Amino acid sequence: MKKIGGFIYPWGNGHFTRMMNLDNTIQDMMKDNVEMHYTSSGEIYQKLIQKFSQRKDTIHNIEMPTPIDGKKGPSVALSSLNFLLPISGRPPLLSVVTNYLKKEARLYNSQKFDLVINDGDVGSNAIALRRNIKCVFITNQFRPRLWASRFYLYPGVLYVSKNIEKATKIIVADSPPPYTICEYNLNFPERLKDKVAYVGHFSNGVVTHSTPKSDIEKLIENVDSFGYWMITGNKSTKKITLENYKRAFYSSEMRGERRIISHASADPSLDKVLGNDGKTYSISEALEKKIDWIQIDVGFLSEQEKDTVLSLCKYAVINGSHTAMGEILGGKAKPIIGIPVYDEHTNQIKWAQDRNLGILSTTVKHTIKAVSLIHNDYNKYQENLLEFSRNYSTGGTKNTVKIISDMLEK
Repeated sequence: MKKIGGFIYPWGNGHFTRMMNLDNTIQDMMKDNVEMHYTSSGEIYQKLIQKFSQRKDTIHNIEMPTPIDGKKGPSVALSSLNFLLPISGRPPLLSVVTNYLKKEARLYNSQKFDLVINDGDVGSNAIALRRNIKCVFITNQFRPRLWASRFYLYPGVLYVSKNIEKATKIIVADSPPPYTICEYNLNFPERLKDKVAYVGHFSNGVVTHSTPKSDIEKLIENVDSFGYWMITGNKSTKKITLENYKRAFYSSEMRGERRIISHASADPSLDKVLGNDGKTYSISEALEKKIDWIQIDVGFLSEQEKDTVLSLCKYAVINGSHTAMGEILGGKAKPIIGIPVYDEHTNQIKWAQDRNLGILSTTVKHTIKAVSLIHNDYNKYQENLLEFSRNYSTGGTKNTVKIISDMLEK
């Protein structure tokens, strides 16, 4: 039996989601031949412990260096100070990096991995190379385009790219060109072309509607048009996103625009319905009284509810995350309005805008105008989205498992 180590970078949820979709396929195709170990820290480590509660001995907690949260994504100022000084109760970043590399190296030594899969953890690439262990790195960016205001991040981009290069195989979790959503985030030099494989999106597949319709599904099923407004990210990012959404909703142009706001927080107290009468109801009460609603707030949507909302909505408002863009543009062929947090998001939304799949928005006024543009030019967006959807590759996990199997055999 082969032993595989999976190293998941704990900043954000995208790395975890991709790796868990991959794990499902590994269990389907290789479960009798491999023993999987996973390493991360913080909230992602806790999610791993919860998911793999029957085999906690294969889940390893190693603190990885991550930025400090700011009002909108990472705080460059605080993160820079934290390099040598303790900030916000966190030890100096330099000591965290040193300890994390030492602990990962010890884990390599004790477990004797036959192959490692790294999603976002570039330090593990370097350790694997030094030990002559085959290494797969999963990504959707390599030397991404930076905007003028972010020039100070360039040294970090170079450092990360040099460590990505150390992987045996670089897996791009996206459709092959010319349908690559993260194209503007990829700037591979010619010398790496043979290492790179565009395997397709790490989709979790078609959602099976196996349970009865929920109240929220029943409430929206006969509505002709509504937008799906997603709130994701860290606590401060979620707060600012909601404030911007509210400012847009209060404008005269948006007062009649139906919307569902997903808060991505398992807090039932967030669930409520705003009627056109100005009153607030619970979701079940709104359904029972057949309330003509204008806004539905929901803390957390189940996979089935999310699939229903995406199938019925007119458009989706998102931050530009790679996973969400694939699900919405490719899986549902719905236009997006993208409000970016990071340059990575900006590049991906701009790519979609350049192909008339969505609109990049950087201000509340832009967002309001974008909603109007999508309504007015919906047929134009739909034509382009249908073509993109036909070429949307969802076989990322299966193709990656085939690559891993070949690497282990060789």
